[in-house]
Amino acid sequence: MNLRVLLFLSLVSICFGQFGNNQSMTKAGTTVAQFLKISMDARSSAMGGAVTGQETNLTGTYWNPASMAGQDGIGVQFGSYDWIVAMKYQFAIIGIDLGKNNVIGFNLVNLSSPEDLVRTVAEPHGTGEKFSTNDLSAGVTYSQMLTDRFSIGGSLKYIQQNIWHSTAKTVALDIGTLFKTPFNNIRLGASLSNYGGKMRMEGRDQKISVDPDQDNEGNVEFVNATYETEYFPLPLIFRVGLSGELIQKELVTLTYGIDAIHPNDNSEYINFGMEINYSDKLFFRGGIPSLFKEDRIEGLSFGVGLNYLINRMSTLLSIDYSLSDLGPLGEVQRLNLSFSF
Repeated sequence: MNLRVLLFLSLVSICFGQFGNNQSMTKAGTTVAQFLKISMDARSSAMGGAVTGQETNLTGTYWNPASMAGQDGIGVQFGSYDWIVAMKYQFAIIGIDLGKNNVIGFNLVNLSSPEDLVRTVAEPHGTGEKFSTNDLSAGVTYSQMLTDRFSIGGSLKYIQQNIWHSTAKTVALDIGTLFKTPFNNIRLGASLSNYGGKMRMEGRDQKISVDPDQDNEGNVEFVNATYETEYFPLPLIFRVGLSGELIQKELVTLTYGIDAIHPNDNSEYINFGMEINYSDKLFFRGGIPSLFKEDRIEGLSFGVGLNYLINRMSTLLSIDYSLSDLGPLGEVQRLNLSFSF
């Protein structure tokens, strides 16, 4: 029996083994810093997150750093909205056109919870102390147009999570590319987000005093010790996106976006979204996020946008709103403002 036959039989046995295995496993709940997966802005959320292949400008710092290369002048964008279970999500971005198709950006993201009582088994109604949680991401993004159709970009960000007196921190990288094809200007984008080190909680909350030998007296009664927590990885996300225009008239443009997402802590899924642009002033958006995702809870998303040129100034004000359905977790409304100078 030659080598080719052996390889063929091995491949057949592997295939039948896979077909006969009806069990499937995902890695849900195996990563930290879940706030990094929250859709940042209203426009992208309204389109179901299908914007990896879009020329998103400032918010590309989250979806695809390469798309920031289309920023002209100086742009500022910020937003604040209520997240689930009374948490607050806030972000701010600034992008600066350096000339010669080079753009640098800075961003800050914060997710915080309200204060709550510290409870123990002995004091279930509270010890008199209060605790809160806070997640933070601060980064810098650089993007460049290598040709009139191809751009690249990358972000370096610092990530930190706090709960009471304990902290976990690390750094991570985002990279992306965006290519505008010669076929009806269809755009292809790809990005890798949150490639970085692992995180674990450290702080004075893990410090304890223990008796190393409770059966004997006369030895050291208490020894200072520390609970050593485990390291967990970041939510690594690989996105591939396709976008283009189905209708492109003088006053009306209909844009679509399709993204395929491969996370390291869940099953693969697809995002789909559309946007109607009327005269670059009024926008209507809709999307379907997380298609084919196991145990999917997300529903449809909708949104509107308005561009307004401030009188006697060359400043463009953009207002974007979205409504996202999170199933049993309720609905999330996003509102953000941006200025382009």
